[in-house]
Amino acid sequence: MIKIISYNVHKGFSARNSDYVLLQIHKALESISPDIAFLQEVQGKHKSKRLKKIPHEDIPQIDILSKNLWPYTIYGKNATQGIAHHGNALLSKFEFSEWENIDVSFSKRASRSLLHGTIYFPADKIRLHVICIHLGLFKVERAAQLAKLSQRINDKVPRNEPLIIAGDFNDWRGHAENFLEKDLGMQETFKFLYGDHAKSFPATRPTFKVDRIYFRGINLRFGRVFWEPPWNTLSDHIPLYAEFDWL
Repeated sequence: MIKIISYNVHKGFSARNSDYVLLQIHKALESISPDIAFLQEVQGKHKSKRLKKIPHEDIPQIDILSKNLWPYTIYGKNATQGIAHHGNALLSKFEFSEWENIDVSFSKRASRSLLHGTIYFPADKIRLHVICIHLGLFKVERAAQLAKLSQRINDKVPRNEPLIIAGDFNDWRGHAENFLEKDLGMQETFKFLYGDHAKSFPATRPTFKVDRIYFRGINLRFGRVFWEPPWNTLSDHIPLYAEFDWL
C-alpha cells in the first residue's frame, strides 16, 4: 500500500497569514506519516527584505519538513522574490531513481513548474511516477500548463506504469478534466469516491475545489480530507490524503 498526501503549505504561514507554523505543520504530518508527500509553496530560500525574521530562516523548509519522516526529498523552484524562492517538493520514504523539474511558466511574473519524480520498487518490479504541480491562477495560463503536462505524460510515462499527479490546480471550475480524464485516462480521487472534487480552500471555510489527486494504473483504496483541527489553521489550504495498492 502507498499512502500519499497533497498539501499547499503556504510557505509555513498560518491560514490567516499571522503566524509562522512550519514546526506545527511538521508535527501534523508526522502524526499521519504518509509514504509520499506532494507539497506546494515550500520555501527554498527565505531571506527577503519583505519577510520579517522567522525561525530557522537559513534552513530550507524541505529539510525541516522531512526530518525523521522522509529520507528522500526533491525540490523544484518555481517562483522567486528577490533572493527568496519557493516551489514544489516531493518527500518520500522510497528512493527516487530519477527526477526533473519542468518549467511551465506562462510569464516571468508568474513562474510555475511540474516536479516529476520516479520511484522504482524492485520487489514488485514496478516503476511509479509522481508529479507535483501548482498551476496558475488564470484559465488561459492553466490551459497552456495542462497542455505541457499532457505532453510530458505522453512522452515520459508509459501507459503500463502507475502515475499519481497531485497538487494545487487552482481549477475551481473543473477545466482540468478535459486534459487529465478525457485525454490521459486518469481519475480524480474524490470525484471517483464521492462524485465531486474536495473543497480545500480557504482552510477556515473550505469553499473552492482547487486541490486534486489524480491517478492512473494504480488501485485507489481510500481518500479523505483533513478539515478538522489543527489542519484548518495551519495553512490557507486543507490537505488531501489517499491510499493506493498496485493493480
